[in-house]
Amino acid sequence: MKKHFYLITLQYLGYRFHGWQKQPDVKTLHLMVDRTLNFILEGQPFKSLSSGRTDAMVSAEKAAFELFLEEPLEDMNAFLELFNYNLPQDIRALTIKEVDKNFNIINHPKTKEYHYLFTFGQKCHPFCAPIMTTILDDLDIELMKEGAKLFEGEHYFKSYCFKPTDNGIYNRDLSLCEIVENTEYTANFFPRQSYVLKVKGKGFMRNQIRLMMGTLIDLGKGKLSLDDIKDSLRDGHFVKMEYIAPASGLILKDIAFED
Repeated sequence: MKKHFYLITLQYLGYRFHGWQKQPDVKTLHLMVDRTLNFILEGQPFKSLSSGRTDAMVSAEKAAFELFLEEPLEDMNAFLELFNYNLPQDIRALTIKEVDKNFNIINHPKTKEYHYLFTFGQKCHPFCAPIMTTILDDLDIELMKEGAKLFEGEHYFKSYCFKPTDNGIYNRDLSLCEIVENTEYTANFFPRQSYVLKVKGKGFMRNQIRLMMGTLIDLGKGKLSLDDIKDSLRDGHFVKMEYIAPASGLILKDIAFED
């Protein structure tokens, strides 16, 4: 079937979805995308394949999937407009471009950047819940900033993989890991001050960033030390981290495919 190939980027609010991957009896992003494609393609054969899977309630400012068609699209811009017209309001397609048969969205080299949005110390407006995690306890933000920098570079991340196996690839390289004050996401109901953990790398394991964020929150609460984080990243070492930060604060900020 796979005669024509298109790379489509999109963004979504993940709060009401059970992640990207199709699952029985629940509403997922892939399900809604395929339902919309089936409708606008009027039953023509197609296949869609994502660059990765986001968990339930995780959002994206820029995600991507590949569309395989038997017949070429006559007008890609018109297709994108029709696609958006029929998608749910919490999913929006951004761009479309044709790619050749050698492009493989799963294996093609790419870099992903994730943001984790959080605040602390007070109960927030309920409207914050879809994209921001609120920690009611006080946090030592400066210490957390130090801790985030420890993840930067190449390390052994087995302690930051949910249910790791003995044969996984746990040496990963993060080109960026930092906590900064949030100036990107704003709303009149947001708290006066909030923060973003920014993480960039070529590949991430299941719940890796949420486990890293949970560890930094425990560091900010005084439950862990900087030495504990250093110890958890030692080659061949595994420590079961207790706290996985909530999914709703996590946003896939960007995905970039290498030429």
